Amino acid sequence: MKPENNHGIKRIFRATGFSMQGLKLAWQSEAAFRQELILVLFMLPIALLVDVPMVERILLIMTLMIVLIVELLNSAIEAVVDRIGHEIHPLSGQAKDIASAAVFIALALCGITWLLILWPLVF
Repeated sequence: MKPENNHGIKRIFRATGFSMQGLKLAWQSEAAFRQELILVLFMLPIALLVDVPMVERILLIMTLMIVLIVELLNSAIEAVVDRIGHEIHPLSGQAKDIASAAVFIALALCGITWLLILWPLVF
């Protein structure tokens, strides 16, 4: 049910509260999200401190955020599929596998980007 008078700044505050609740739930219930967030918290200072052009710094940070975004979407898809039912169904498995593949691609994108940008600085 849609709440009445849910517009303007009130809507923004409510949406922010729901977003923070979602992040808290992801931290509490999703081991992969916790692992990836810890990785981001470790790698973000490196992205901020390494001597690279601003565009490359932005790419380093963006790929980290993409991993978190895709992991959150993967977790949401898994939750919806599990909510529908726990019986084994090919479409349920397909939805979960495709969402997992999206996380894999996001991690690969992040790894390749970091490698290509930092390789000349390290070697």
